[in-house]
Amino acid sequence: MRSEQQVEAALKSYEDVDSWKTIIFLYNAALKEVGTKLEILNDEFQHVHQYNPIEHIKTRIKTPDSIVNDIAGVRLICSFTSDIYRLAEMIGNQSDLKVLSIKDYIKNPKESGYKSYHMLVSVPIFLSDSVVDTKVEIQIRTIAMDFWASLEHKIYYKFEGNAPEYISKDLQECAKMVSELDDKMLSLNEAIQECIAQQDKDQIRMNEELMNDVCRDVLGNNKEYKDSKVQEKVTEIVT
Repeated sequence: MRSEQQVEAALKSYEDVDSWKTIIFLYNAALKEVGTKLEILNDEFQHVHQYNPIEHIKTRIKTPDSIVNDIAGVRLICSFTSDIYRLAEMIGNQSDLKVLSIKDYIKNPKESGYKSYHMLVSVPIFLSDSVVDTKVEIQIRTIAMDFWASLEHKIYYKFEGNAPEYISKDLQECAKMVSELDDKMLSLNEAIQECIAQQDKDQIRMNEELMNDVCRDVLGNNKEYKDSKVQEKVTEIVT
């Protein structure tokens, strides 16, 4: 298995065209591997729970100058904060992904107000004659968090990282509103799910009562209906 030192050495000599092409190849392969895993997890969740936690997936590889200090990245955009931790757990349970580090900027936001959940993972890339462990950063955030982060990036890019104080304060205020919105939307979703679950229970109960009424009309006071397993069978059918 090729060591991380060899990959890092290739990174440091990125001026060499061949070395740079190799790194790009590895990072692209790593993004494909991780992207496929995430799509399968999303499909499985839909199959089991009839719900997709991932709204969409973004991938990125930075420029030669910046990639020396950065790596390939995958960004997962979710609807609710609960999805973030659910996905993080699912990713951590993948046997062929090694979680190297975690930074929870949701429970511990940056001073700017930035919120996101970062996972640094290592994924094996199986080549024809070797296996190369390649690092990928996975960022998981809600739609609202991603909107705020995108705006912050554009603002600080324009000011080259030195935005006026009043703009920084306004961004922090917006971050608070984003957090409140996420909390409200999560509470609303939980209330909706509880309502749907109660409606399902009510529907099952109505179906059971209807089936029992039909059986009574058909069987009347027949002793077989009272003493046999007919009523139990009715319950099995409607549930």
